[in-house]
Amino acid sequence: MPPRKTAKKSAKKKSARKKASSSANKRKNSKKSRKSSSWLPQVLTAPFLLINRLTDRLNFFIKWPLRLVLSFGFIFSSIGIIVGTFYFLRASHFDLKQVEEMPARSIIYASDRRTEIGRMHGDNRLLVELDEVSDYFTSALLAREDSRFYYHFGVDPVGLARALVRDIKDKSMTQGASTLTMQLARNSFDIQAKPGQGSALKSLDRKMLEIALAFRIESHFSKKEILKHYVNRIFWGHNMRGVEAASRTYFEKSAKDLTLSEAAMLAGIIRGPNSFSPFRSIERATSERDTTLARMVDNQFITQAEADQAKTEKLQIRPEDRRLAQGSYAMDAIRRDLDLILEDERIDIGGLTIITTIDHNIQKAAERAMEKHLRTVERKPGYNHQTRSQYQHYLKTAQPEKTKPPKYIQGAAVVIENRSGAVLAVVGGRDADESMFNRAKYAKRQIGSIFKPFVYLTAFNNGMQAQTWIRDTPLRPGEIKGAQRSWNPRNSDGKYYKYVTAEEALIRSRNTSSVRVGDFARMDRVHTTANDVGFTQKLPNTPAAYLGSWEATPWQVASAYTIFPNNGERYRPYLIQEIRNGDQVLYRNSKLVYSAASRGAAWETNKVLQKVAQRGTGAAIKSKFSSPAAGKTGTTDNYQDAWFAGYTTAVTCSVWVGMDQPQRTIDRGYGSTLALPIWIDIIKEADEVGYAAGSFNPPMAMKQARLCRWSAKRATKECEKLGSAYTTEAPADTLPGQHEFCPFHPSKAQPVNENKRAPRAIPVR
Repeated sequence: MPPRKTAKKSAKKKSARKKASSSANKRKNSKKSRKSSSWLPQVLTAPFLLINRLTDRLNFFIKWPLRLVLSFGFIFSSIGIIVGTFYFLRASHFDLKQVEEMPARSIIYASDRRTEIGRMHGDNRLLVELDEVSDYFTSALLAREDSRFYYHFGVDPVGLARALVRDIKDKSMTQGASTLTMQLARNSFDIQAKPGQGSALKSLDRKMLEIALAFRIESHFSKKEILKHYVNRIFWGHNMRGVEAASRTYFEKSAKDLTLSEAAMLAGIIRGPNSFSPFRSIERATSERDTTLARMVDNQFITQAEADQAKTEKLQIRPEDRRLAQGSYAMDAIRRDLDLILEDERIDIGGLTIITTIDHNIQKAAERAMEKHLRTVERKPGYNHQTRSQYQHYLKTAQPEKTKPPKYIQGAAVVIENRSGAVLAVVGGRDADESMFNRAKYAKRQIGSIFKPFVYLTAFNNGMQAQTWIRDTPLRPGEIKGAQRSWNPRNSDGKYYKYVTAEEALIRSRNTSSVRVGDFARMDRVHTTANDVGFTQKLPNTPAAYLGSWEATPWQVASAYTIFPNNGERYRPYLIQEIRNGDQVLYRNSKLVYSAASRGAAWETNKVLQKVAQRGTGAAIKSKFSSPAAGKTGTTDNYQDAWFAGYTTAVTCSVWVGMDQPQRTIDRGYGSTLALPIWIDIIKEADEVGYAAGSFNPPMAMKQARLCRWSAKRATKECEKLGSAYTTEAPADTLPGQHEFCPFHPSKAQPVNENKRAPRAIPVR
C-alpha cells in the first residue's frame, strides 16, 4: 500500500508547515505590538528629554530648578491648550446674534387702554446708540465695572487673579472677575451659576465657558459695539433693562441728559440694582454714587473738584405717584395669568401689547386706603407688633443681602366687576418691594363668619325662609349631626335667645343659630354650594365648617360674593382682556358665566346682607356711603383675621387684615373695625369713577304666601292659633308648594306646651 503511506507523510508535512507559519506570525505580531506600544511613552517623554538635553551642560544649581520650571511650564501649557480647545469648541456652538438681539418689552395697560401700569418679558424696548448716552455715564461705568476695558481682549488677568484670591478665601466660585465683555456674555446667553445652585466645579465650568464666549465676542465686535450692547442689556432693578429705561424710570429724562451725579448713581447700583435702588433707599443709592465718583477720580476720568461738586447735587428721583407698577401685586397677578395664557416661547419674545382689566384709579385708591388705615391701626393703644415705619428704618441700616421680611400688620383686597368677572384691583399687601408675597391671591386664611351667607344660601335653597324661627340657645350634646358631644361654639357677645329669625341670626352673626341652620341645610349640600361659588378646596366634614373654620384667599372670597348681586350667577374672574402683537390679536377674553345658586335663594341672601350694612355688623357703611350696598364681616378666634366682603350692584370687594404669621392683631380687632373702613374707601372710589351703585332689584316676580315661622311651610289654622303664621313676599322658587302644609301644626293638633316639649326650630328631615 505505498500510495497511502505517501499521503500520510504529505499530510504530516503540511501540518508541520502550518504550525511553523502560525508560530512565526505570532512572533511577528508580538514584535509589531511591542513596537506600536513603545512610541507613546517616547512621545510623552520627548519634551522632558529635550529639556534635559538643553540644560545638561548648565551648572547643577541652575540646571535642576530650570528643568522643574520648564517641565511644569510644559505641563500647564499642555493642559491650557487642551482646556482652551475644549471650551473654544463649546463656545463656538453659541450664536453671537444673541448678543445683539434684545426683544422689545411687553407693555401692560390698564382697562382704559391708555394708562401704562408696567412692562414685562423681553430684555429692553428703549434701545439707544452709544452716542445717545451721556459721556459721564460711560466714564462712570468703566471706572466702576472695568477700568481696563480698552486694554484687554475680553478677560482682565489682573482682575481675574484678584477674584481667584477672593474665591479661595471665601471657599466659593462666585466673585466673577467679570469684565464688561464677560458680563455681556453671561447676560446674553444666561450661563451664570446661580447662588446656591451646583458645586464649585460647575461654577468654574460656567466661568470658563464665559471666558471663551468673551474672547469670541471681542473677536467679532468692536469695543464700541460691545459697550453699546452692554448698556442696552444690563439689569437695573424693578424689571428694567438698559440705561435708557433706567434713566427714564429713575430720573424721568433720557440717558443723554444725565448729569455727572446721576450717571455715577446709575453706574454704582449695577452691582445690586434691587438692593441699592433709589426707590427703596436713596441713602444707599447716594452712597454708591459717591463710591463711583471716587473711582472716576482714581482713574482720571474727572477731577476731585468735579467729584466734590457732583456730591453736593441732590438726586431728583421720580416721585412715587408717577412710578410704574413694575413690582406691584397687580403686576404679579397679571404676570401669572399671562404665563397660563401664552406659551413660554411666546412670552420670552416680548414686544406685546397687553390690555388688562385693572382700573388704575381703583387700584391706586385701594393701595392708599390699605396703607392709610393700617397705619392708623399701628397707632392704636394695644398694638404690640412691628410697625411699617420701624421696618423701613431697619431697611436703611441692614445689609441688603441679610434683610428679614417685615412683621408688621398686613392686608389684602380684591375688587371685581360683578357682571363680567373683570378684576379691577389687586392689593396683596402694603408694599411689594418690602414683601412680594401676594396675599390677595395666595394667603389662605381662616374666613370665619364670612362663610355664613353661603350656609344660609343653601338653607334658603332647601326650604328655609328669612323669617323662619331658629333656636339660639346653647347647643345640646348630640343635637347637631356629626358634632362631637364636647363641641359647643358660643355667640361672640355671650348672649343667647330662645329663638331668632334666620334673617336676624345672619345679621347679628349668631353662632349657635347659624350652626342649626347649617344642620338643616346638611353638610353635603353646604359643601356643594361652596364648590359652586368658587371655594374649590376640600372643606372639613364637621359642623365647624358652617362657622368658616377653614381657609380661603381674598381672591376666592371676592369671586364667591359676586353671586349675590348677580342673582346666583358667577363670572370667572380674569385680569387680561386682550393681547396684541402689533395689529394682530393673539388673545381676547371671552366671559365665562354659570349658575352657582338658585336665583331666589341668592336674592333672599342678598336682602339679608343689605340689612347687615344697614343695622348689623356693617352698619358703619350707611354713615359714609349713601348708595345701596351689602356685605358681611368676619372675625376669627383671638382676633387673628379681620374680614369684610361686600358689594354694590356694580362691584364686589373683599378685604382681609391680619399678621402674616397667624396671631392676635389687636384687642377687639373685628372685621368691622379693621377691614370695613378700607372697604368703604375702595367702594367710594369705584362709585365715583364710573362703577355707580344702583338699586338691588329682584330677579323675578315676587309672590305672597302665608307661612309658619317654625316650619317655613304653608300655615295651617293651628299655626294661626299659635301665632306662628305670617305673610311674606318672596321669589316663587323659594316658596313651598301649594299643598306643603306645616308638619308641626296640623289642623287638628293642639298648641304645644313649650315648657314640656319645644317644637324644632327647623323642619325635620
